[in-house]
Amino acid sequence: MKKILSLISEYWHNLDKALIILCLFVSGFSVFLLYTLDRNGISAQVSSRQWKINLVAAVIGAVIALVIAAIDYKFISKLWWLYAPISLILVLLLFTSLGRGVYGADDIGWLNLGFVQFQPSELLKITFIMTFATHLSKVGARLNEPLNVLLLLLHAGLPVFIIMKQGDDGSALVFISIFVIMLFAAGISWKYIAAAVIAVPAVVWFAWTQLMQPYQIKRIQILWDTELQQEEILGIYMQQYLGKKALGSGRITGLGIFGSDKYTYVPEIDTDFIFSYIGMTLGLIGCILTALLLAVICLKILSVASAAKDTLGRLICVGAFALFFSHSVINIGMDLGVLPVIGIPLPLISAGGTSVIALYASIGLVMSVYYHRHKAEHMFYTEKYD
Repeated sequence: MKKILSLISEYWHNLDKALIILCLFVSGFSVFLLYTLDRNGISAQVSSRQWKINLVAAVIGAVIALVIAAIDYKFISKLWWLYAPISLILVLLLFTSLGRGVYGADDIGWLNLGFVQFQPSELLKITFIMTFATHLSKVGARLNEPLNVLLLLLHAGLPVFIIMKQGDDGSALVFISIFVIMLFAAGISWKYIAAAVIAVPAVVWFAWTQLMQPYQIKRIQILWDTELQQEEILGIYMQQYLGKKALGSGRITGLGIFGSDKYTYVPEIDTDFIFSYIGMTLGLIGCILTALLLAVICLKILSVASAAKDTLGRLICVGAFALFFSHSVINIGMDLGVLPVIGIPLPLISAGGTSVIALYASIGLVMSVYYHRHKAEHMFYTEKYD
């Protein structure tokens, strides 16, 4: 019994408690927001189900994070052959009768297994961070050899292709963001970066003229075309128009969190446009504080990355940072009307159990890097001075 208590004490002592507490605080804020959304009756799509799911997901996610933190990230890395195929199979099952869209959407992002429904792309994001970090760490100093660069491109290209085929442009963009940030952190040569920058116009032209669907093009055009905005005010632009209207209606301090008669209805206000709800009810001050909370989480993850004892641990943390950062920037950009609406949730805040649990799993990986670095330092200190 004493040994068990000693292990628990050691675990708690070396744990990154600040990071998990910060994430739980953001989850508590999310549950509160979704509860008020239900109480205020702004949208018929929002009920008590949303805040209850996020509450349960936060609890489950926190437990998963604490369990992952106790497992050496190097051991998790070695098990890539187990979880990578499982993640890919789950995503591929979306192309069978088990896959479904949301509210009649053309995408097939949800997997219905009968007893549970979830988004396997969220699990694939965590898997990609681990497998890509493992790949980069094994390549090491040979990163800039042409063959290795090609293999790394193929590694990232596979999940991006699959996710795009299922119609989830937002998640595909997140994968690309994680890939670019991790590759940059690993030390990719500037000659490849320069070549990529030079190739951007040609790639954009090819995608615009050959790959993108008319509705995807219109979602981008509408960001700067005021005439098109007016034409589509009740069409494809309506959601973003209402989101911007709601966001601005709160001004500095907001309309209040309960019971205003000036609330603006926004479709998907509990998910894609939760930041608009924050602006509407808590104003600019609430938006700034929310952005600061997410920024602190990102900076905390980067601080763990900078102190990691090896390349693998550093790159895992960079991948988790890229996940939180890209989700935050894309979601807030959608609500501000500077990015197209592509269905990316605000980390730990938007309604959605799968996303919350996956994000906590990424936090667990960061905590594993922190815990095992400090554990190793503590063991070294004990061996040296005992």
